[in-house]
This record gives sequence, C-alpha cells and structure tokens, in this order.
Amino acid sequence: MARIAYTTRERVKRALDSAQTARSDAQVDDAIYAATDSIHGLCHRRFFPELKTVTFDWPNRQSPTSWRLWLEQHEIIELTAATVGGTTLAVDDLKLYPPSGPPYDRVETDLSSTAAYTAGDTSQQAVALTGLYGFRNDEAAAGTLTGAVNGAADSVNVSDGSTIGIGSLLRIGAERMVVTGRRQLDTGQTLGGDLTAMANAAAVTVADGAAFAIGEIVLIDAERMLIIDIAGNTLVVKRAWDGTVLAGHTTGAAIYSPRTLRVERGVLGTTAAAHDTAAAVYRWQPPALIESLAVAEALVTLGCEQAGYATQTRSGESSRTITLTVDDIRARVSRSSLARKGRTRAV
Repeated sequence: MARIAYTTRERVKRALDSAQTARSDAQVDDAIYAATDSIHGLCHRRFFPELKTVTFDWPNRQSPTSWRLWLEQHEIIELTAATVGGTTLAVDDLKLYPPSGPPYDRVETDLSSTAAYTAGDTSQQAVALTGLYGFRNDEAAAGTLTGAVNGAADSVNVSDGSTIGIGSLLRIGAERMVVTGRRQLDTGQTLGGDLTAMANAAAVTVADGAAFAIGEIVLIDAERMLIIDIAGNTLVVKRAWDGTVLAGHTTGAAIYSPRTLRVERGVLGTTAAAHDTAAAVYRWQPPALIESLAVAEALVTLGCEQAGYATQTRSGESSRTITLTVDDIRARVSRSSLARKGRTRAV
C-alpha cells in the first residue's frame, strides 16, 4: 500500500539547509511519515484524494431521516455512483452538502425525485457510495511526459522537475502515482560557454531556456546548480548547490536534471495504465497550512533525534533554550491516528 505524505523530502531538506546524502534520506522520510500520521490524528481527517466505494448501514443512528445520510469521517469530493439496497440510484437524484464543499459530509436525496434510502434485505451495509473521497482535489500542472510508458513501467520521464519531489502525488490521465525516487536525465542541451569555478559565474548559456524551469536543479559534470531565474536562453543559477563542489566546466558539457522519476503506480484506488508522450502531468497540492505543518512536525522529529530527545539546544547567544524530551514524542503519538479515538458523530 502506498505511503502518502503531505510534503516532500526535498522540501524538508531545504528547510534544514541539508545537502543531499543517502545517510539522511531515510531519516527524513521517516520523519515525514510520522508527521503525516500526527496530522491525521490532530485533524481527524485524511486530505489526499482516494477513489473507492464506502458502505453505510441504513438506517443508522447518525442518519435518522429517510433522505439524509451523514458520511461521518468519509468526506467525499465527488460522487460517481450509488446503490441502495442493491438498487442503483441516479447520481443526479442525490445532492451533496454543504453547498460550499468539497469536502462534502452528507448526501441527501433530491426531494423532488423518487429516490430514497432503503434498507433492502438488511440494514447492514445497505448503502454503497462510489466516488473520490478526501478533502479537496487541488492540482497544479507539472509538465508533460517526455516518453511513452506502459502499465508495467516503474519510472517515468517528465519535462519539468522543478515542483516534483520524493513523496509527490502525481496524476497522469486517470492514474495516480507516488514519486519514490529521482534520477538524472539528459536534457538534450549542453553548456553554451565555459564556466569558471567561481560562485559569481552564475550565467549558464543554453540553446533553449524555455526547456527549463525556475526552481529546477541541473547537473553539469559533478556540480549541481539551482535555477533562480531565466532570461531568454540564459539560466541564472546558484552554484555548488546541494552539497556539491564548485568546479569549472567547458563548452559543450552535457546538462542533466532529475527528471526520471521512480514511481509507485496505480495508487489510491486508480489503475496503472499506458500513457503517451506529451501526456499532461499534474501534482496534487495539499492545503498550504497542512504542508507547512508537515514540514514543521518533521523538523521537530529530526531535531529531537539529533538532540537525543533530552538535550538542550541553543542557536546564537540571544536565542532561548529549548528542551526536547521524549514526552514530546509521546504527546504526538497520543493525538496521532495510532491512538484509538472515540467515534465522532456529525451534527
């Protein structure tokens, strides 16, 4: 089963000002997944979109009227099919509430129609609703595929790696996939002029500046560089990025970027499928505050681990001392999804 997170390894490492190292990657990933569990417990909901069918008893204590079904923790974004007592209901005869949603927390039958909730042979699991469950399905364009893939491939090549990181949830067509790794891909472009081994030599000439994106990392020889601006066919970069060493480079050197993505296919109720070259790639965007909280929670975990869970840490003479103890971790676990919660009734 795919492990979904609300931020990426790269996002947390930027906050840590940490260079890319294999030694720390697993530690950062574990902190991110712990942060995700903590958020689920704190918010009592899952934010990512998942295509599935959920069954409900009818009647039940949460839905005493014959025309209203409370979804409780199963918030829905889009309803695609419904059956009641084994009989299919037309989706058009059902109304999702609140009108301001998604997320929607109840489904009512249209009182002007003949649709109604019924028990069928038994009240147990009498209602089945199929759709996209979760909080919201906010997405951003993330480039296109630069090569066709079949349904069995475990990696895809994309045109833009600037906003995609390890942990990103992507959608291509009807399929969702999680990024589990990245590798360098030859961009097909080369260095248009010599670069000296100086930090202020920040202009990288290329044949086509439109083939790159601000925020993308490029690799020339063994040096990584961060693109901070693009002017025509000149990339303005930060040199020696991500722990690499400043070095000189000669005209014609190949330019690489981490655009080959290792992915887990067909996640969250979708099915792995074939996709053509130039198919649009979309990246799911968690709510901004939730991503910020995920980063903050991960940083707390990493800070506790580095401090031994019971060490005072100080940064600068004027900074206050912060005490990190194992009680902080215990408190987070108690409010996470690992701790059983009482059943919540929607009102």
